[in-house]
Amino acid sequence: MEIKVSTEKFKIGIIGASGYSGEELIRLLSRHPNCEIKFITSRKYEGISIHEIFPRFAGTDLKFISPSIDDIIKSHIDLAFLALPHGLASEFAIPLYNNGIKIIDISADFRLRDINKYKQYYGNEHPAPDLLNKVVYGLPELYREEIKKSDFIACPGCYPTSIILALAPLLKNRIIKTDGIVISSGSGVTGAGRKVDLPYIFPECNESFRAYAPTEHRHLPEIEQELALNASIETVSVNFIPHLVPMNRGINSTIIASLNSMDTADNISKIYNQYYQNEYFIRILNTNRLSDTKNVIMSNFCEIGYSINYRTNSIIVTSAIDNLCKGSSGQAIQNMNIMFDLNEQLGLI
Repeated sequence: MEIKVSTEKFKIGIIGASGYSGEELIRLLSRHPNCEIKFITSRKYEGISIHEIFPRFAGTDLKFISPSIDDIIKSHIDLAFLALPHGLASEFAIPLYNNGIKIIDISADFRLRDINKYKQYYGNEHPAPDLLNKVVYGLPELYREEIKKSDFIACPGCYPTSIILALAPLLKNRIIKTDGIVISSGSGVTGAGRKVDLPYIFPECNESFRAYAPTEHRHLPEIEQELALNASIETVSVNFIPHLVPMNRGINSTIIASLNSMDTADNISKIYNQYYQNEYFIRILNTNRLSDTKNVIMSNFCEIGYSINYRTNSIIVTSAIDNLCKGSSGQAIQNMNIMFDLNEQLGLI
């Protein structure tokens, strides 16, 4: 497929580049024809060449620098990616936004619209509530027109991406009930971040499959927020049970929802295909074919499959994404392409 390429170059900074999402950003942006990575930051690895931390980037002359806000502003970048833990993004978002630098935040700081929900699930007061009305939720398939006009994008979480994309067409078309939805999602170990922590070391997670945070996962309010907005109702309540899967990358979500009325597979297929007919990164499978992470790993695609259970008048929907790509850095770059009026596929295929 031929992609039109602009000759304009945009200067990019990655703040917090030493984690898995930062590494993925560097991998994808390095091959993007319209991007120049001006700097990558890390407090831990300041002054160290990137290839010493990520050997895959041998031959690249980038070095980690200290995340100095003054230096970042003086670098005259066009856009900053914030690949930081929650609670830290606002430290940079406020001064960068006030100095006219576009922002794509991969952390959770600006995803929730309700500051009380943020406090409930993250344990602290929201660090920058005055910025929330400036932010657009960065799910391109739902908010493309808003993203085009925005200078500040909050990228969705990885679990919410897989779930919202799977349910949006059904909720929008009033196909399913908005209560009693059950979501069981499994994520690869990179979803926990690049850290040394006992539950995620090889002997602990290999040959193991387990649920965690079945009632209080931090992605739950984000999922319910966006599903309610998509359905144009006040609230949607779901049961969300995440699982740790002994693989590096990928998320597969299995969702069970009650149908509002007896429906046909042909009608469900028509709804999905019409809803996503112009979305390159969404793959809708034929009826009774279910998603598989191996089909989307190292890509920005979301694969959606479904099956109708006529005995219980319910639908089982599955979706698969790469948690580091469509669930994080790839989607961030898709948002960047939209913001800069570039082809959305650049750097991603």
